[in-house]
Amino acid sequence: MPDRELAIIGAALDLGAGRRGVDMGPSAIRYAGIDDRFSELGLPCADLGNVETAVAEAAEEGDPSARFLAEIKRACERIARLVAGSTRDGRLPIVMGGDHSVAIGTLGGLASVHGPGGVLWFDAHGDLNTPATSPSGNVHGMPLAAALGLAPDVFASEAWPLPALDPKHVALIGIRSLDAGERELVKELGIAVYTMTDLDRRGVEPVVREALERVSGAPFVHVSLDMDVVDPEAAPGVGTPVRGGLSYREAHLAMELVAEWERFSAFEVVEVNPILDRENATGQLAVELVASAFGATIL
Repeated sequence: MPDRELAIIGAALDLGAGRRGVDMGPSAIRYAGIDDRFSELGLPCADLGNVETAVAEAAEEGDPSARFLAEIKRACERIARLVAGSTRDGRLPIVMGGDHSVAIGTLGGLASVHGPGGVLWFDAHGDLNTPATSPSGNVHGMPLAAALGLAPDVFASEAWPLPALDPKHVALIGIRSLDAGERELVKELGIAVYTMTDLDRRGVEPVVREALERVSGAPFVHVSLDMDVVDPEAAPGVGTPVRGGLSYREAHLAMELVAEWERFSAFEVVEVNPILDRENATGQLAVELVASAFGATIL
């Protein structure tokens, strides 16, 4: 695994989600012992704390087609600067959300250093909506579209270039819920989407290896893990659960394959919602999966 220091960046943001509580995700992941796991793996780690974020009660909702976008962008700009600074300092950024809108900052920070890159997007959802196509106006359903430059005016910032991603180096894994507008974009852009049906028919290992091949060669490769990619039976503490996701062991195998590949530039784990969880089971699983992605093995 990476022979450089890791940098943990907390992003306690819930303005992009439809349900409250995911802002406590970084605390739940820290409480579950992420620092200890990295120590056990012999990986030096610096915790940079949490970026400043607004709360819904003290923020203007703004345009209902992209709720709280101004405050989300401000938080993501702080994330982007920390990600870019850590990358330039030779540290590998690990961003802990928060809702998945934080990925705008993570990808933006990486692109500000390397130019448009690639991403492995583990998620039940496509997150490819724009303000024009979103049924809810929740920005956590838009970060991938934003990073691809599909709504550049509203998501533009001095903190990142757009597009931040090259569609030919984008792979979505574990998808089982797409809106109509997202289906059209997938066809239009030729993005690689591996649904749960693909995983059921072909198996986790061949699908993940193919996805890794897809993202190889990009100036950077980010791994974004939304905990709702895992079936709610194993990960109950998420805001938008969808039945039929990865099993506990399938999720670990996917992360173990990422660890064997070794060439990712940043990692992100999002959408842990302690309010909806059972005894921090999802926070604990998040730590276990991150550890697997960084080289933890049974033997």
